[in-house]
Amino acid sequence: MLNVAMLSKWHVHAGGYANEVNGSGKAKVVAVWDDDAARGSAWASELGCDFVPDLAALLARSDIDAVVCDAPTTEHKDIIIAAAKAGKHIFTEKALCPTVAECLEVKEAVEAAGVTFVISMPQRGRPVIQFAKKMIDEGAFGYVNYIRYRDAHSGVSGNWLPEYWFDKSKAAGGAMMDLGCHPMYLMAYLGGKAKRITALYNAPLGTPVDENAVCTIEFESGALGVAETSFLAYSSPQTLEIYGTEGTLIAHGDDVKFCSKKLSGVVGGFIKPDLPRPKPNPINRFIDACANGTGAPAELNIDAAIDLTRLLELSYIADANNEIIKL
Repeated sequence: MLNVAMLSKWHVHAGGYANEVNGSGKAKVVAVWDDDAARGSAWASELGCDFVPDLAALLARSDIDAVVCDAPTTEHKDIIIAAAKAGKHIFTEKALCPTVAECLEVKEAVEAAGVTFVISMPQRGRPVIQFAKKMIDEGAFGYVNYIRYRDAHSGVSGNWLPEYWFDKSKAAGGAMMDLGCHPMYLMAYLGGKAKRITALYNAPLGTPVDENAVCTIEFESGALGVAETSFLAYSSPQTLEIYGTEGTLIAHGDDVKFCSKKLSGVVGGFIKPDLPRPKPNPINRFIDACANGTGAPAELNIDAAIDLTRLLELSYIADANNEIIKL
């Protein structure tokens, strides 16, 4: 049984992660740390585990094998480096850090400690994403020239996100730094290395962070990618479009259509393809990696985390300076 400590309930997904740990049958939450003592102690009582107000004391405990970091994004670096130095395996919410420089410090600490590190990128395991990646790798699209992914919700317009979510000193950004991580890490996964990047972010309803965001990327292949997100969408299914010289995929939520000149039975019109099963959630893959000593899945490792932060960091710079950035 893997003993896990939850590091902060700041993030809105923290409660879900704790439930997944305890429901896995392979791991259990044994302690909570939070810099907000009232929040942390209440959560520990709910989970039936210890609340430890001192992070160093928690990380010094020999009965803790791994940690789940849901602290504010701007605090990830110091917390995760401390956990790595204490020899704890690490699962973290995205984004890893606001800057690549900070991510590289984390990588150095993780690799020096030899611990398992996994970042939460759940949409890389979605059936349509697995299928799209396989078709790209097998050349079913021909030359891929355009990729678009949109993920949006009504967090601001529906007034259901917590107020502290708009504190840039903690969250490091708004819609793109939060929900926009999904389009961004899928851009890196499906499109490859970026060559140029630009972005346009705004806040029409007046919060201190970006509420509506679009980032455009030119990949080294010459393909263009568009990552879209918003906190202002009443109803917006996760949307993926991939266009190539010999194939097209259009997916709105679970409604997936695909056509390709390259594949028998797909020529001449769209079909609903047979999709693979979804991969387990990243935190369950983390638990298995720790238990089996297999290391992080390649698509959820420290380098994947750095690739995401690179796109996020440059996109915010591009928007702030009204420029196109060459990598």
